[in-house]
Amino acid sequence: MLYLKRKIDDFLKDWKNNDDRNPLIVKGARQIGKTESIRNFANKNYKNVIEINFAEEPKYKKITEDGYGAKDIIKNISRLDQNKIFEENNTLIFFDEIQDFPEISTSFKFFKQDGRFDVICSGSLLGVNYQRIESISVGYKQDYVMRSMDFEEFLWAKGYDNKFTDEILDKMINCVVFNKVEIDVYNSLFYDFCILGGMPEVIKNYIKKETFENTFNLQQQLISDYKEDIRKYADGVDQTRILNVFNHIPVQLAKENKKFQISKVSSGAKFKDYRGCIEWIIDAGIVNACYCLSFPELPIKGNIDIDKYKLYFADIGLLIACLDEESQNDLRINKNLGTYKGALYENIAADSLVKQGYNLCYYKRDDSRLEQDFFVRTASNLVPVEVKASNGKAKTLTTLIESDKYPDIKWGIKFINGNIGYANNIYSFPYFCLFLLKRFLKEK
Repeated sequence: MLYLKRKIDDFLKDWKNNDDRNPLIVKGARQIGKTESIRNFANKNYKNVIEINFAEEPKYKKITEDGYGAKDIIKNISRLDQNKIFEENNTLIFFDEIQDFPEISTSFKFFKQDGRFDVICSGSLLGVNYQRIESISVGYKQDYVMRSMDFEEFLWAKGYDNKFTDEILDKMINCVVFNKVEIDVYNSLFYDFCILGGMPEVIKNYIKKETFENTFNLQQQLISDYKEDIRKYADGVDQTRILNVFNHIPVQLAKENKKFQISKVSSGAKFKDYRGCIEWIIDAGIVNACYCLSFPELPIKGNIDIDKYKLYFADIGLLIACLDEESQNDLRINKNLGTYKGALYENIAADSLVKQGYNLCYYKRDDSRLEQDFFVRTASNLVPVEVKASNGKAKTLTTLIESDKYPDIKWGIKFINGNIGYANNIYSFPYFCLFLLKRFLKEK
């Protein structure tokens, strides 16, 4: 069975090497590879793996009937399945799909105190009910947020090692241009990744067949699965509203003004009726929210208008699957990532920034056309980031850097369909360098 190397692999090794490790919760949207990565780690590092899936085996919800102590739970698991072996200090208990039984988190404290067995939990849509889990297991768990594959993980799947990544980063840091062969190879790989997205099953299909055969069907199925989750886990009337929001994301991204507008979702729709629905879909890990800054200055967190935001799919492949037929053909046949009025470029950038640990924010000045796609920060500067669908001048970027009105902004970065460059305090990088932005800023 083909296993795709993931960044969580090293995290799990470090977790196990920590003698004071807490039970671990791996959070993330469905079908991003959580279960497969945990199984891969477990089978390599433990003699015995006890896997319990609360969605597929609801009978195991009864294991806490005698209490949440480790001894009681282990006894009840063995009662339900006598073939499960519990060897002290060499057994991992893996509770999967815990969104169907969040009460199991009450046991974390007792497993930690017991100390004989390691515990990892995983589930989709955990953010929806996470306050409940947090309140009953605070201090006795560790969280890891997993997302779909990024471009670096895609490169690993294609057989490229870390040396390849280091070479790209070195050129970024030293402003050394790529040669023609490098540009062509890297652009081709990045274009393939943009069409595929980062869902493991889609990438596996591509790696095995070495073609894009069945890619769109797999992406469409993922969209259907996400909608089914909304119907299964969302309450009552919210189901319809959440689905309306989900369906309108690509529609609104295609507009010049990409700010998400509730009034466009449904006739007579009001923000107060939809706020919870939008929070639900964000907490489910299906979309990422990019909030508008009140003013482009530090600190970022205290400077956000939560009522103004854009919504991007948490995986570029999901947006690709939602495109209309004409845009699909333009993308696949003409390799035109500029279709959909720049929405693809912005979603690709948003996806990459979030996977590097950034919170998304943008700026739109009400009294002018000044609008900046994204911002990140260093220790002392606010850094505007622009993703250009064309290689024209970045007027807003230049204004933010040169104007005395924005003292926290000294320089900026733009990603283009071109080569590495530096002029007028603006670094230019090819799109395929997006995944290295955080490492570049750390080195600079």
